[in-house]
Amino acid sequence: MTVTKGHIVEFAPTDLSPAELEFKREVGAYLDERLPPGGYTRSLGMGALVDKEFSADLGARGLLGIHFPAEYGGAGRSAVDRLIVTEELLARGAPVGYHWIADRQMGPSILANGTEGQRREFLPRIASGELSFSIGMSEPDAGSDLAALRTKAVQDGDEWIVTGSKIWTSGATTSTHVLAAVRTGPGRRDGITQFIIDLSRPGVRVAPIEFIDGTRDFCEVHFDDVRVPDAYRLGAVGKGWSQNTGELALERGGVDRWMSLIPLLDEWSGRCEESDRPRLEYLSATCWALRGLSLAIARQVDEGHSPIVEAALVKELGTTFEQECVRVLSDAFGRTPSPDSSDEFEALLAKALLVSPSWTIRGGTNEVLRTIVAKEIRS
Repeated sequence: MTVTKGHIVEFAPTDLSPAELEFKREVGAYLDERLPPGGYTRSLGMGALVDKEFSADLGARGLLGIHFPAEYGGAGRSAVDRLIVTEELLARGAPVGYHWIADRQMGPSILANGTEGQRREFLPRIASGELSFSIGMSEPDAGSDLAALRTKAVQDGDEWIVTGSKIWTSGATTSTHVLAAVRTGPGRRDGITQFIIDLSRPGVRVAPIEFIDGTRDFCEVHFDDVRVPDAYRLGAVGKGWSQNTGELALERGGVDRWMSLIPLLDEWSGRCEESDRPRLEYLSATCWALRGLSLAIARQVDEGHSPIVEAALVKELGTTFEQECVRVLSDAFGRTPSPDSSDEFEALLAKALLVSPSWTIRGGTNEVLRTIVAKEIRS
């Protein structure tokens, strides 16, 4: 625990209980059967391939929305249990792209801030793997400053008319919905409200952006006078900023922030030269430390806390670690890897070299995260 002037930053030592270890074994055994080596294409972390059938299988197994109450289609399990499922999936490079954001972020936000009608409409369908969500935060010309957003919603009776654009909206081409933060008032922060928007609504236009590796996961989403019923407003008018901040704690502090390269590290451990063992051991020790921090955050969530500062710290550490992993693996490989290689390790390493700089941006740049921490400890 670190005590500062304005904030207590706490990562209490913790480990998995016997029951949690048994759950981990059960999940691992199922995934070993469902995703046998060579039976699927591995992905790098949460920027994973989309496989609706796999997401539906996880839902049928009760491994999606496991932290939702039973009345909303979940299993009523803990944030720690969800961490266990997450690390088992990411360790295998599983194709989690379809359900990822809905399960990690949107479902908990709807549970915390939504109406009873919204919970009953959306949560069971998230838990079953039916629905896929995108995050509508970033905008053209706004950079990392969410409060500078200009997409607006004007109320018209029991509907809102939404006009504007979002950018870097991951997965919008395959998502069914987007949770969009839009401007409903003049206040820089208290003028922001969130809406659950069906991406099939008239006036919504999704334009994929080709990334450096040829994928088209990033998108622009345009809202041209889109009519959204007030029933799909999430939370009170003007509370979007605080709700969004709470979501970021879920987004930043988990194991998904440092596990992108774990499938490659695992394979490298069996093929690396003896001279590389010290570097492998260092990276392995760092993994264990980061896992302890993420586990401590999950415990805090289960205790009813919102560890925003702790999550920002873990995301910064995780981002730095992932960049170091890419450097070490690339150096050890000894030549420029080919993305077209028949060796899956080489092809994934090539992809990591191309896309890993973007990992420092998603969820907030290191500069933004350090600013969050600095403001909190000085307040």
